[in-house]
Amino acid sequence: MDDVQKIVNNLARRDFLRGSALGLGSIALGSLLGCNNSNKTVAGANNTIDHEQENSPLEAPHFAPRAKRIIYLFQSGGPSQMELFDYKPRLYQMHGQEIPPSVIGGGRVSGMVSNQNSFPLAAPMTQFKQYGSDAAYFSDLIPHTAGIADDICVVKSMFTEQINHEPAVIFTQTGNQLSGRPSIGSWISYGLGSLNQNLPSFVVLLSKGGGDQPISNLAWSNGFLPSHYQGVQFMSGKDPVLYLSSPDGVDRIDRRRALHFIKAFNLLQKDKWHDPEIDSRLNQYEMAYRMQMAVPEITDISNEPQHILDMYGPDVKVPGSYAYNCLLARKLAEKDVRFVQLYHLGWDHHGRLTSGITRATRQTDQPSAALVKDLKQRGLLDDTLVIWGGEFGRTSFSQGRLTREDFGRDHLPNAYSIWMAGGGIKAGMQYGETDDFAHNVVRDKVHVHDFQATLLYLLGIDHEKFIYKNQGRRYRLTDVSGNVVKDIIA
Repeated sequence: MDDVQKIVNNLARRDFLRGSALGLGSIALGSLLGCNNSNKTVAGANNTIDHEQENSPLEAPHFAPRAKRIIYLFQSGGPSQMELFDYKPRLYQMHGQEIPPSVIGGGRVSGMVSNQNSFPLAAPMTQFKQYGSDAAYFSDLIPHTAGIADDICVVKSMFTEQINHEPAVIFTQTGNQLSGRPSIGSWISYGLGSLNQNLPSFVVLLSKGGGDQPISNLAWSNGFLPSHYQGVQFMSGKDPVLYLSSPDGVDRIDRRRALHFIKAFNLLQKDKWHDPEIDSRLNQYEMAYRMQMAVPEITDISNEPQHILDMYGPDVKVPGSYAYNCLLARKLAEKDVRFVQLYHLGWDHHGRLTSGITRATRQTDQPSAALVKDLKQRGLLDDTLVIWGGEFGRTSFSQGRLTREDFGRDHLPNAYSIWMAGGGIKAGMQYGETDDFAHNVVRDKVHVHDFQATLLYLLGIDHEKFIYKNQGRRYRLTDVSGNVVKDIIA
């Protein structure tokens, strides 16, 4: 038997097939498509990156960025806009009356109210006052947020295409209702890279005590991007990042020596298979090693002055609470973490809205405002974009039986409110308008893709040029739509 036949026989079937796919297959495909082996991106005539030949992070922002980093305070469940930011006097006047059919029109309702025969309007269970130089209305449920009225921009005209939680959250975070796309944080981490080599560029915080509705880790997935761009979740408790600590009896020198050997083996594997996930694995090992020193320091709040702890509220010393995570987000921003995503549950009020939203605002109002004030006093707000908002809004009519003390509101994709601060956003502004029932947007609509395009713009990225090619198709965060909302940019 000749030498070639011996080699073939010694190869496992899987190795042979894999080698064929990577070898003969890629050669044939390259011949058909006219590809070359260049590892560099090619600049087109309009100064854009051509990803046809090779996906590559941006060499530089497309234009001067307003923001360096983002803190996204995601309020999962759908906060009620008419109880918080969108003051509608007519709802108080028409409490108990049927919502006009012209307002609902042909719009969708969720399956939870599809069998209702009556849709009585429910007056907000709170009162509003005017705050700030713009005399903007804010609910008495959020006095601390009202106190920073001159620092934030409230967008009242958001709308989405999704009416149920999971697809709506995924749509807001990835630009598509179906799972498998990269999240905003992953896109930004991939495109702009890290500002701190000792911490992940994309950190995820889940606050506890808000509610028991689950949120999927698909919301911070890397999708088809290399896996080291996925969000790294920090946990409450002794080990903020799982499996980060070395086993007992293993010191850092031993860990470093082991990583050198592992790296050498992985590089041999990479030379043989050319698998990009090997690079991701190496990056994750090295990041974990550096995080062993950086994470305990960043999660330790014992050195924070008492007046700072007081500013964030009474829950700040409870690891994993919303207040604790807001303070942690500020510390991560100080260390130049590119994207911090904080998820808080507890806003899905289909019933008992009065007690539910009171509880949610008590947990979130003071820490959210404290984060903005804390960043501002440290000179970080100018280049840190802070976002507060959920996946959709709530209906102005009651879900189920209406009483003044106890009623609920269903999901509403047509209109909802968010606020933003810092990072190039106009301060002290109210943008957009809904109808008298906060049910439909009547001026300055902002679609989810518009919102995402604006975030990228503030970071210096043109959303139409920021593309990743996967399985023959060009993808972007904003899919095939999206316009930058220039009116809210300073």
